[in-house]
Amino acid sequence: MIVKPKYWMLLLLVLLRGIDPSNAASTPVDPKVLHIINRLSFGPRPGDVQRVEHMGVERYIQEQLSPDSIPEPQSLSSQLNQLDTLHLNPVELSEHGTTHLPGQKPSLEERKAANKWAKQVLDQAVQARLLQATSSKRQLQEVMVDFWYNHFNVDAGKGRLSLWVGAYEQQAIRPYALGRFRDLLGATAHHPAMQYYLDNFQNRADSRPDAQGHVRGLNENYARELMELHTLGVDGGYTQQDVIALARILSGWGFSRASQQTDNNFGFYFNSKRHDFSDKVFLGHTIKSGGETEGDKALDILAQSPATARHISYQIAEYFVSDRPPTSLVNNLTQRYLATDGNIREVLNTLFHSREFWDTKNLNAKFKTPLQYAISAVRATGVEVKNTRPISNLLQQLGMPLYRCQTPDGYKNTADVWLNPDAMNRRLSFASAIANGNLPLSSIPPNMQQWQRTPGQQTISTEQRPLQKSPNIPVDAWQLSNTLGNSLSMKTQKAIASSSPKIRSVLILGSPEFMRH
Repeated sequence: MIVKPKYWMLLLLVLLRGIDPSNAASTPVDPKVLHIINRLSFGPRPGDVQRVEHMGVERYIQEQLSPDSIPEPQSLSSQLNQLDTLHLNPVELSEHGTTHLPGQKPSLEERKAANKWAKQVLDQAVQARLLQATSSKRQLQEVMVDFWYNHFNVDAGKGRLSLWVGAYEQQAIRPYALGRFRDLLGATAHHPAMQYYLDNFQNRADSRPDAQGHVRGLNENYARELMELHTLGVDGGYTQQDVIALARILSGWGFSRASQQTDNNFGFYFNSKRHDFSDKVFLGHTIKSGGETEGDKALDILAQSPATARHISYQIAEYFVSDRPPTSLVNNLTQRYLATDGNIREVLNTLFHSREFWDTKNLNAKFKTPLQYAISAVRATGVEVKNTRPISNLLQQLGMPLYRCQTPDGYKNTADVWLNPDAMNRRLSFASAIANGNLPLSSIPPNMQQWQRTPGQQTISTEQRPLQKSPNIPVDAWQLSNTLGNSLSMKTQKAIASSSPKIRSVLILGSPEFMRH
């Protein structure tokens, strides 16, 4: 049964009205168990609540803080191994299929092939992210990939970035998501995706200042966002002169072309001919001429700044605790950041043991972003995901397509951005489709079959492999409620118990409680 959008208002009114139940509700689980699962993951899968109840909250926290100790499902590893482009570096991705000589214009056929290649690369990056978000047991790592990608956002819609966003996530975000902030900062700063997105590859020195004192040839875009968004914050105490100094420090940083040699696999390239070799004063520190090493010294200064510690701590607290995080918590996280040299794992460990994190007013208080809602709904059903297109389609409709945030500040995670009538209607339509088994999440779409490989690594064409269809099986409401820890309010439980069995799962996934975590 599909519930049409025009009936959603009626259903919500039923939820709020509170009709007497026809049967008793199941016993809810400890709210602390649900809270820790909902915040450290994209929501429970069947059996997760019972598993955490058995192992204990503390052991679950420590397990998730050490993702390398958690074995991944073989099915997920196999699916990721099918994605041929996932582990290519930016140089390999850019030069794939290139036959024309440098300086020559590509032919029409070459341009068509390049566009097809770029689409495949981006599609596989989206596929990989959504497969890992829905199926990985290393859920805190997936949550932190979401957090850090938004923090260090680059937009696939800009030029060649459709080729590079997946590599950027794999090489500059994932390996450092729970490590030291300085390492994460350095990885993003050196990656061609960031150099291209914020135009630093165009940043070159010129000794002639213009009438306003700006050095002609400098591009200040990355230098400004590096301080305002990535480190110090807008109120971090830097000046326009610091922006200019940092742009001079980072002049010559970029990425390699086919004719340029580089000693790294990711394509970072330092062009000494474009660098300003004069001494600089940055945030009160004198940085002597040193070429590429000047940039690393500037990153050290930024990563160690108390303003950076506070800015990062605030954003982490906002993401995990409250849209308006308590000052006391931000202060404690800031102190922990500074005491551990920016150890992200230690900052998170402090957060998860804080009084503010466990305050009852913060339980189920964060409104889910479109990504969090979609992934949590899929995970709650327990379906084995092979086709992520229905998820990516919903994210597109809700204004949160993966890798497509155009502004460098990334997608927000506060309710004021995502809570509106149109978005709610789309979420409820998605809830109806998934609850009634109408989303082909377990089917391999035709254009994905070309990526499937046999054990001998021979590509299977579309003609050789028929479309695998999943059965249209509605989600059992009792099992769904059990998966979610029977955590619905009494009003919602009464409305569901008095409704038709055909729409009970829909009401659970469309309930006010499930919209939050």
